[in-house]
Amino acid sequence: MTIEEPTVEIDCLKVTQPIGEFYIGVIDYDELEYLSHVDVRRLKSEKREVEEYIGIQRPLSLKREKEIGKYVNLIDATFPTSIILAIDKQNLEYKEDEKKLVIDRKPDVAKVLDGQHRIAGLNNCTLPGEKFQLNVTIFVEMELEDQALVFSTINKSHTKVNKSLTYDLYEFATTKSPQRTAHNIARALDQKENSPFKDKLKILGVANDKEKETITQATFVESLLKYITKDKMLDRDKYRRNKVPDSYSEAEQKKYFLRKMFLEERDSDIAQIIFNYFHAVEEKWPNAWRQVEQNMILNKSTGFIALMKFFKDVYLSFKKPNQIITKEEFKSIFDKIDIDQADFNRDNYLPGSGGQSTLYKELLQKGLGIT
Repeated sequence: MTIEEPTVEIDCLKVTQPIGEFYIGVIDYDELEYLSHVDVRRLKSEKREVEEYIGIQRPLSLKREKEIGKYVNLIDATFPTSIILAIDKQNLEYKEDEKKLVIDRKPDVAKVLDGQHRIAGLNNCTLPGEKFQLNVTIFVEMELEDQALVFSTINKSHTKVNKSLTYDLYEFATTKSPQRTAHNIARALDQKENSPFKDKLKILGVANDKEKETITQATFVESLLKYITKDKMLDRDKYRRNKVPDSYSEAEQKKYFLRKMFLEERDSDIAQIIFNYFHAVEEKWPNAWRQVEQNMILNKSTGFIALMKFFKDVYLSFKKPNQIITKEEFKSIFDKIDIDQADFNRDNYLPGSGGQSTLYKELLQKGLGIT
């Protein structure tokens, strides 16, 4: 991009809808960043005109900007949905015959109705020689009331994607990744006969049988990923580039104690360890693990997350890194824990992080003598 040029010209089509005419075009990221620079910067410290009109403030999230900044450097980064802009008529001209839109190159010419975080995050794009184009929807001479309507409609209609569905899609991936490994292990343990997880996982986050399925696939996968990787998207990106993800330092290996097996493609060994651990849990508290009662927590997220936190401490206590720990070895730890099955209820362990922490600390103290 040459900043000295007075205009930027982009390929564009005119669209007519009930709200009026607008344009759909393609623009290089650095051009868009320059044209919307003032509007995006303003989001970090003050309300914009459209937000004042609606009576809200939606500041730029630095966390979200950072997340997108990492994402845009992945090999398969994409923003397929349109960034929505409002530009005054005096700052552009549409060439009907050529299907081109000519926009004055000024840092405050474009107001961003949707896509601020994507624009801000792209500032961190460092891929050498890569071109990142964006599709944009441009409204011209748009009244503030209409800007507010579009702004409100977009932000009201955004639907959060079910995390379990997201992980389930990794079944169709052809490249190795931590997410695919964790998903495959969840699927295998849910389907394997005699597995402590047989038919217990809500594979798409929604229970088909509420009497059995008490743990979401997302909860299982995310709890397991914590012991495999500190950056699942970076690992996936490395594999997509036909590279091997980094090994971790000795100190990090204690936190991510399943990573070496993952890098060695020993997914079946990881699955066997999880199977053995929860088989020991099931034998210790068969009714609490298998029976479904509304007030009980062991086989729901509260109990499962606490058990997965305890899993790391138990595994490391055997001082057998990168080896399979047997059910009998795990059982030797659980045999020391004198918690009655009937005690795994919501009165003793409140649903959520508080109950998870309470149960984890009890398991740690009773099973390993750690306070």
